[in-house]
Amino acid sequence: MKTRTAIAAILALATAGAATTTTAFAKPPRAPAIHSYILLDRTGSMEPIWSEALSSVNAYADGLATLDGGPRVDADITLAAFDAQEGLQFEVLRQDVDASEWRDVTNREISPRGMTPLYDAIGRMVSLAEKDKPEKAVIVIMTDGEENSSKEMTKASAKAALDRVRAKGWEVVFLGTEFSNFDDATGVGQSASRNMAVSKDQLEDSMRRLSDKSKAYASGAAPTVEFNAEDRAAAKEEEVKQRTNSPPQRGNP
Repeated sequence: MKTRTAIAAILALATAGAATTTTAFAKPPRAPAIHSYILLDRTGSMEPIWSEALSSVNAYADGLATLDGGPRVDADITLAAFDAQEGLQFEVLRQDVDASEWRDVTNREISPRGMTPLYDAIGRMVSLAEKDKPEKAVIVIMTDGEENSSKEMTKASAKAALDRVRAKGWEVVFLGTEFSNFDDATGVGQSASRNMAVSKDQLEDSMRRLSDKSKAYASGAAPTVEFNAEDRAAAKEEEVKQRTNSPPQRGNP
């Protein structure tokens, strides 16, 4: 009887030790994951606000990587810039880069030029995202003007592409950089709550705010990514609307 009791005690200790070891080496829970796709208009008319546009992209990446403003998330970023010179020019500057390892994009890498094949660029960016198949994604489209040179996609086919990603629960936002005419955005199915005009001096702040919203969406703290009255006031949207009564001429300045 004593032998059996001793054996039972040894087995109990061994089991407890194994449980303790398993607990000690258990992997921490995975952080919520998100992939952000930034589609940057690099057409000629962006030149006066180019530095601010690039700084805002870098601020968005920094915001996703920091613990400030929301929960920690595993965030990947793909950045592509577009214009048209004898057809669509679509340059992927960063692809599937972890936000914590982001290398700032600068005007030494890319500069403004060309015309605006917005629909074509949307089609290409959606294709990249669909190949990646992230569980959650935010597509950020930053432009300062209207479509004027697409050859591959029409308004209807660009809308169909965005409808596919919206059906997956992915978020799509349009930022008008010193631009407030969202006819192209609404034409491809965008709701007004996901479009916002931004003053060039507020681009960085607006993109940091957007990174906080993206993290909240990734974690489930917010169901969508939308702009509210506070965001619009901070972006100086009304001032932009007053300055831009008509769409700017596109192309090389």
